[in-house]
Amino acid sequence: MRQNSTAPRNNKLKPSSNLIMNGSVRVRVIRTLLAIQNGQSLSSVLDPLLNSLHDGDKGFAHALLLTTLRQWHALARLLDSLADNPVDEVEVRTTIQVGLVQLLYLEVADHAAIHETVEAAKEIEFAHSTGLVNAILRKVAKNPSKFRKKCDKKHSLPNWLAYQLKQDWSEQYDELTQGLRQPAPMFLRVNSAVTSVEDYQHALDGAEIDADIVELTTGFKVANSSGSATSTTLSTKGLRLHQSTAVNALPDFALGTASVQDMHAQLAAPIINKALMAKLSAEESDTENTNNEIHILDACAAPGGKLAHWLELISANDESSLFHVKQDDAETSPAITDIKVTAIDNEAPRIERIRENLQRLNLSQHDLQQANNSIALNIVCADATRWQHGKNKKAATNEPVFDAILLDSPCTATGVIRRHPDISILRTEEDIEQTALLQADILHNLWPQLKVGGYLLYVTCSILKQENVEQMQDFITHHNDAVVIEFTDDCSWGIEQAIGRQCLPIDSASGDGFYYALLQKTAE
Repeated sequence: MRQNSTAPRNNKLKPSSNLIMNGSVRVRVIRTLLAIQNGQSLSSVLDPLLNSLHDGDKGFAHALLLTTLRQWHALARLLDSLADNPVDEVEVRTTIQVGLVQLLYLEVADHAAIHETVEAAKEIEFAHSTGLVNAILRKVAKNPSKFRKKCDKKHSLPNWLAYQLKQDWSEQYDELTQGLRQPAPMFLRVNSAVTSVEDYQHALDGAEIDADIVELTTGFKVANSSGSATSTTLSTKGLRLHQSTAVNALPDFALGTASVQDMHAQLAAPIINKALMAKLSAEESDTENTNNEIHILDACAAPGGKLAHWLELISANDESSLFHVKQDDAETSPAITDIKVTAIDNEAPRIERIRENLQRLNLSQHDLQQANNSIALNIVCADATRWQHGKNKKAATNEPVFDAILLDSPCTATGVIRRHPDISILRTEEDIEQTALLQADILHNLWPQLKVGGYLLYVTCSILKQENVEQMQDFITHHNDAVVIEFTDDCSWGIEQAIGRQCLPIDSASGDGFYYALLQKTAE
């Protein structure tokens, strides 16, 4: 999944520059927040911040930064209500908001929060603002519970996004907007090719790490060999930790036994894998079918979590493996002997991230060849709006190559704001339209490369309907050979949409906001 990194349209911000990490903890957090407001992502600035600090300061800095981001827009409104005159300097606004977080959310002692924040204003060379900083923080310190309630009363989102969520999710609006300002739980995906979820939970118990098993059921209808629809169900199990834990504390994490992955994200690989198995089973009765090779695509694959999950399922020695598709007549319907897996993403650093993740999980091409010579993996740096398998750049047409496509589409990532609270600063209203056009371009390019009978799973981590169900409705309108595969009432996750299902970050599983739509290609 690719996340856009559009900087906010604010002409009061200075041009982006190299992040300077010196000074007090609060100064470093302020500079990090300024970098984010200049368009840098949290993921790109968090490690430089933490790596610049002594171990004893890292926890406070992390909490101060993340909490300030989560409450950013609510704090901004509170600041405006407290100041007699508009506070236009972004450095001053940021410094005051960092001070407010300490008083309202982190329970830092009044004298320490006020004194250190005033000193921080001096360190960033805005000494002229110290009187204002001091006055506002002292006013809040006199009655923090009053101002905390005022801050918590409404959402902490940009107004344009809050308005759009009100339009899309009126019934869930209040719970949703409050939920987006809370931390998200940490989930683990257990490598089923190595161990079971239950056994890994026992290993966590031994390491004094508490975790609950979360099980999600998915049901959908697929075409069978007779041409009618058959309901199929699958179960996806993951682990939800009671408290977030450093990965180096997780048993055998370095050996690839488990991965950090949101629970709702863990639905993707099992769904497309199950759909592909249904396709292969439906083809068993076709006596003219002599193809024993299948080809699958993971588009926009970085950082590789869903790709790794799919490879784990393929490699597992159980009913989830494509090599274990039952054959009614082995003499006339050959078993699968070769699986080609292609993964693409458009940025070289992100491609490297895929390789690193697969390496840890023992799923690199070398590992797959040693374990099973029938799986071939090819990772390509390419633009999904133009890339065509096996074609040169000047090719005018693309050909059906793939039996299944997992499209983890670029999106505004509004469904993962709990994990990436910088999104509410970086995104703009214009990004929705631009992202929807990008999604449409990718869909239109990849769809012709899917074989008749093949499946495409469309996934986003957005909670905006324009990127999700409305995107699918538009696609279906322009593609007569696209059939929507219906999710059934057996699904224990998400909200049924006109096409597909939408998970919100307030679901019982506590997962992030994800959208899923499953399409099958038919002969026109």
